Amino acid sequence: MSLWRTKSIEDSIADSLEKGHSLKRTLGTWDLMIMGVAVAVGAGIFSVGAKAAGSYAGPSVTLAFLLAAFTCALAIMCYAEFASAVPVAGSAYTFTYATLGELLAWIIGWDLILEMLTAAAVIAKYWGIYLSTVFDLAGWDVPSTIPVLGLDVSWGAFVIVAIFTTLLVLGTQLSARVASVFTIIKVAIVVFVIIVGAFFVKAANYTPFIPESVPSPPGEGDVWMQSLFSFMTGAAPAQYGLFGLLAGASLVFFAFIGFDVVATSAEEVKNPQKTLPRGIFAGLAIVTVLYIGVSLVLTGMVPYTVLADDPNASLATAFVAVGAGWAAQIISVGILVGLTTVIMVLLLGLSRVLFAMSRDGLLPRWLSVTSEKRRTPARIQIISGLAVALIAGLTDVGVLEEMINIGTLSAFVLVSIAVVVLRKKRPDLPRAFKVPFSPFLPILSAVLCVWLMLNLTTLTWARFGVWLLIGFAVYFLYGRSHSVLGRRQRGLAADGTPLVAAPPSR
Repeated sequence: MSLWRTKSIEDSIADSLEKGHSLKRTLGTWDLMIMGVAVAVGAGIFSVGAKAAGSYAGPSVTLAFLLAAFTCALAIMCYAEFASAVPVAGSAYTFTYATLGELLAWIIGWDLILEMLTAAAVIAKYWGIYLSTVFDLAGWDVPSTIPVLGLDVSWGAFVIVAIFTTLLVLGTQLSARVASVFTIIKVAIVVFVIIVGAFFVKAANYTPFIPESVPSPPGEGDVWMQSLFSFMTGAAPAQYGLFGLLAGASLVFFAFIGFDVVATSAEEVKNPQKTLPRGIFAGLAIVTVLYIGVSLVLTGMVPYTVLADDPNASLATAFVAVGAGWAAQIISVGILVGLTTVIMVLLLGLSRVLFAMSRDGLLPRWLSVTSEKRRTPARIQIISGLAVALIAGLTDVGVLEEMINIGTLSAFVLVSIAVVVLRKKRPDLPRAFKVPFSPFLPILSAVLCVWLMLNLTTLTWARFGVWLLIGFAVYFLYGRSHSVLGRRQRGLAADGTPLVAAPPSR
């Protein structure tokens, strides 16, 4: 059995219609646009930019956001072409299966699980923390954790994950409507913050726009905290300058994760060939404008050194520094509202990737059974929600943050390569959207994503390697022998029973 066997586009589409393992098409352009904004505009818009400006890029953090947005846009174009041609759940996993083979598809699916599981857990944990902050602002003394069997449990994380898991089990369209309300509220708060902050901007704070490179502070030059690029080249750990700007772009890329999640919903989209590209690009455009506005206001309100001096720098730091502490209260509410929808979309994406992998037999097929009435993968959704709640409620998720980035970027690299492969293998395939200037732009997308990956820490790469080893073990011990595609090539049905007539092998 070949590790590089591919699943045809026709088989993927046919499997999406399998009774008891199919999803209902209910989402439109507005839903996808809101989904993209909902997953991208969270705590990152209030905190990641401040950290990147203070520790890496200074005022040039705006360029870091532009570079990250450009990289994301290139990758998203590849996703849009694939999703318009293969409107099936699974996103990068499904696309890779159709072009680069089962083993690489498994790896990218495993990476997507890492991205969405850790992201959902991290965000759920912070949601509970910010909920306590909002309670404090209201004068209520409500702890963020409660003791259970000797463990400090973040009860807020359990509550929010349980709510959205229930909504997603009840139906994707219902969840999208709830997300729309929260998303409109948080975008209004972000716009309000940008307008108010603009009154405190001083042009002098933008100079120097790209601060001169300086050695990293003591303790931050540890080999595990170095970027992989610095470690490989032997460059001394440094802050600011050109490499600081690039490191900042790697960090703020966290603020753009999630647009690939939108592609996981392809099987639930009405008229996906046109709707998916429109929804994804509209969402990315809105998010980019908001991020650029926030970064310009942030670095214009205070010198970047003020942000560097605060270990927990955020947008609130700048408002407090200029004497507008009242705005910090609004920001706290905005963060809470922002995180709410991010959790929902990540839970949706995680379950859809697991759904696609289990329907293909690489994970147990009983997981991909959908409810007869609502046609949602209730089993996977509940298991996903439980896993996220346990990780968020019982562990220190701070160490997982960069794992989200490396999981996303690795998926972007393979999708960028795969879109070129599919053009060669299936030039006849109808495509409602095509990446312009192919193969140049897809290759550029892959190169930029690899570069951002190299700017992540060596510790992140080491953890990523461990995750991949676990993934290989699961595949060779279970997935390879239970693969539906492999069984078909051996003349067996999905449940392992003999077919009357075996289809020709591919």
